[in-house]
Amino acid sequence: MSDLFEDEPGPEPPDNAAEFTVTELSNAVKRVIEGEFGFVRVRGEVGRVSRPRSGHVYLDLKDDRNVIAGVIWKGVAGRLATQPEEGLEVVATGRMTTFGGQSRYQIVIEDIRPAGMGALMAMLEKRKKALQAEGLFDDTRKRPLPYLPEVIGVVTSPSGAVIRDILHRLRDRFPRKVLIWPVAVQGEKCAPEVTRAIEGFNRLTPGGALPRPDLLIVARGGGSIEDLWGFNEESVVRAAAASTIPLISAVGHETDTTLIDFVADQRAPTPTAAAELAVPVRLDLLAWVDAQDARLTRGVTQAIGQRRQRLADLARALPRPANLVAAAAQRFDLWSERLPKALIAAAQRNRLRLADAAALLRPAALRRAMTDRRRVLDQAASRLRISLVARDLARKRETYDRLAQRLSAAGRGQVTGWAERLDALERLRQSLGYRETLKRGYAVVRGDGAVVTTKVRAETANALEIEFADGRLALASRKPARSKAETPDQGSLF
Repeated sequence: MSDLFEDEPGPEPPDNAAEFTVTELSNAVKRVIEGEFGFVRVRGEVGRVSRPRSGHVYLDLKDDRNVIAGVIWKGVAGRLATQPEEGLEVVATGRMTTFGGQSRYQIVIEDIRPAGMGALMAMLEKRKKALQAEGLFDDTRKRPLPYLPEVIGVVTSPSGAVIRDILHRLRDRFPRKVLIWPVAVQGEKCAPEVTRAIEGFNRLTPGGALPRPDLLIVARGGGSIEDLWGFNEESVVRAAAASTIPLISAVGHETDTTLIDFVADQRAPTPTAAAELAVPVRLDLLAWVDAQDARLTRGVTQAIGQRRQRLADLARALPRPANLVAAAAQRFDLWSERLPKALIAAAQRNRLRLADAAALLRPAALRRAMTDRRRVLDQAASRLRISLVARDLARKRETYDRLAQRLSAAGRGQVTGWAERLDALERLRQSLGYRETLKRGYAVVRGDGAVVTTKVRAETANALEIEFADGRLALASRKPARSKAETPDQGSLF
């Protein structure tokens, strides 16, 4: 029976029905849909998200049965507080329209927000895991804070209580130069402005007209998760992770946690605590310096005392200088007494020898000696042949010359030895004499013409004379002459 019905022709459309072009029908449908759903709010899960180079965002909103295509134009996407992410449950606000090019309807989204706290927390956890997988939260990336920064950069709102608390705490602890980069700390402008502030501080040139901070503080007071959401944005987290300047995160109160806390080099529970982490207490530092100075002084004093005691101990083990030179001084005195007598005796002997030689050189005696020698030589010549005499004379002359040379060399050596010995004795006499001692800083005190060696002798002397290495200094007596009437027990001026 169904085949019969299919074979039968259907009713023909009336000839007077209106005909539409595809564009006309598409526009009519568009007007109907836009008229019925001019403003709607749709709750659903974000599906596929596409971000072409044009800057527009295309996405799908879906539930367990149906899907609605959505589009966010470029101007709207740039100012959204929450960017759509796949899997996030949101509430989208916009208007329904159609796209005739693909014969479909879609929603033009003008605002999009997470659907409740659970959606925000789910998105936050998902983003946290993704960033952690990249290694942005690793402790090995964190750098130590400078002990005493010269310039501190603060990224916060210039009109809130946060900046006043930070400046007040810095002024109390250790005043430093502070550069403030004003930003919005909540809303849709928060994330891009904080990102630009962190990157701007890092682009400053060290030593330039505007000093580059040694430390950054990103601060904000407490608030709800929606208020603090700008510090959970990926752009802010990546800018903090890429900062070459050490960064302290001080967003919210102690119980508030944002993603920037995990990438910061140090997290402070409050903005005031961030200022405390940034600089030490100046008075504590001065006290520490004073304590170190005292320790250094005590250490140096103790070391000098120990070395002085060690030197004294070693000095007690050494013999006295007077004992070292006593024997040499005694020998010097003996030799100095014997030397004049020996010189006089040697001079007398030489004088006698010289007189004997002079007597032999007198003309008469010389002639007699020559006559006697000639007679002896004549007698010998008569007995010897001329050749033997000449040979004998030559041999004796050679012997005589050798003996003369040896005698001359021995005499010169003996005289040189005596001269060197005398020079050595003279140097020894000078080194052991009291004048050499005076050159080493000592002095001889004489009283009434005699050497003074005791204090009692100096007190009783009428006049004192001090001899130094370069001369003598006479001192007038400081004690008047004692009269017989004076009592014997009167004290001394010394």
